[in-house]
Amino acid sequence: MRPPELAFVAARFLAVAALLAGMAAAAPFPAALTLERALPHKGVPAEHLRDRDRARHAGRGLLGAAPAVSGVVDFPVEGSANPYMVGLYFTRVKLGNPAKEYFVQIDTGSDILWVACSPCAGCPTSSGLNIQLEFFNPDSSSTSSRIPCSDDRCTAALQTGEAVCQNSDSSSTPCDYTFTYGDGSGTSGYYVSDTMYFDTVMGNEQTANSSASVVFGCSNKQTGDLMKSDRAVDGIFGFGQHQLSVISQLYSLGVSPKTFSHCLKGSDNGGGILVLGEIVEPGLVFTPLVPQQPHYNLNLESIAVSGQKLPIDSSLFATSNTQGTIVDSGTTLVYLVDGAYDPFVNAIAAAVSPSVQSVVNKGSQCFVTSSSVDSSFPTATLIFEGGVVMNVKPENYLLQQGSSDNNVLWCIGWQRSQGITILGDLVLKDKIFVYDLANMRMGWTDYDCSLSVNVTSSSGKNQYVNTGQFDVNGSPRYRSGLVPTGIAVALVHMLIFGVLGSR
Repeated sequence: MRPPELAFVAARFLAVAALLAGMAAAAPFPAALTLERALPHKGVPAEHLRDRDRARHAGRGLLGAAPAVSGVVDFPVEGSANPYMVGLYFTRVKLGNPAKEYFVQIDTGSDILWVACSPCAGCPTSSGLNIQLEFFNPDSSSTSSRIPCSDDRCTAALQTGEAVCQNSDSSSTPCDYTFTYGDGSGTSGYYVSDTMYFDTVMGNEQTANSSASVVFGCSNKQTGDLMKSDRAVDGIFGFGQHQLSVISQLYSLGVSPKTFSHCLKGSDNGGGILVLGEIVEPGLVFTPLVPQQPHYNLNLESIAVSGQKLPIDSSLFATSNTQGTIVDSGTTLVYLVDGAYDPFVNAIAAAVSPSVQSVVNKGSQCFVTSSSVDSSFPTATLIFEGGVVMNVKPENYLLQQGSSDNNVLWCIGWQRSQGITILGDLVLKDKIFVYDLANMRMGWTDYDCSLSVNVTSSSGKNQYVNTGQFDVNGSPRYRSGLVPTGIAVALVHMLIFGVLGSR
């Protein structure tokens, strides 16, 4: 959110309060690792979240160490939650020799890990996230080497549009990249290979210091909103499926399984789990990932409300170049294809408790109630290939927009989409999600993400991961405190709608 938008949010809040007060006068209403939620689902206007997601969807950008050890790799995850600020998830990675720590945004919609390098044109030198920014210098790392265009890894990146080479046969020409994001911001640089350091949880529940040589991007130019300091981090950590993603690289090195998992707490304070490994939970159900897709596509077949399937043509959900269903933990809201949106909203409105009063607020279907949402609103289900069901509780499709006395204004948080259905944080929260890329499937189950979980590694052994508060005191570069207005709107997921990374 940019600073002027704070006034907009405040004005929206006052407008909601006035609406509630006016309605009340007319007719009384009836009486291990910490993953911080970057954006809560209460108090934030739906149109602001929608605009934020639209920007992200508009383009698809993006020696002396212990040896690599097979096990569950975990990353510390930090962030902020405030109803008047747009947040982000970010983690810390250690790179180079001597090792330095870099804060990078977690992005499941892109593939490449990149950090700002020295020198860098347009790169911010301070951050409103209360973190100290660093610049990677490959010339200062004894283990760093630049990737030439003749390298097979560069060839693989060229095939996916994640590299640019003036002369692909030259051993001296650097393997470059340029990523353009939906809001017009971008980054460009070149690929390097260097040591990444991380913690590996072993079968005996001990943590081992480990390392591996990985390829990542060294950005020497940033443009647009990436130049602003209010939401600045050191780079972006892509969790996609392509060969140069860190997930794929660590898997090929035998360091971790080709699987990662998360469990996002739905409370305003956030929290949860993020590991490279498979969370093991008896209630998990799995459905296939659609093959040969750049994103995490699933075959959604139908939607039900209160157990009744809706009259929706299932072909609306079929995967193609212009439609399909994508799971994206970086998208805040849920975007439902146009032909399914009205049947869904109408079914919810028809099934609410008689004590709930319907109201249209700025074109959105809203409701006013003094009762709990669980007792006043129906449960929906998303039905995927193989009959696999995802539960959608009221808090997974409603956004709290305001309150007056005991009356709360709730609005449908799902948005209408022209072709693509995107399942974002609103529906992903309070569930375990397993991205099993080795078997091309995705699994989930409802879960209290404040609890600990068991995670299995490539060795088949289960490791116990505690999700208690992560101690950030070990990092002198992190200072606790509220995040100022204007955290990332523009660090967009490189989705289906736009530029893949052109010069």
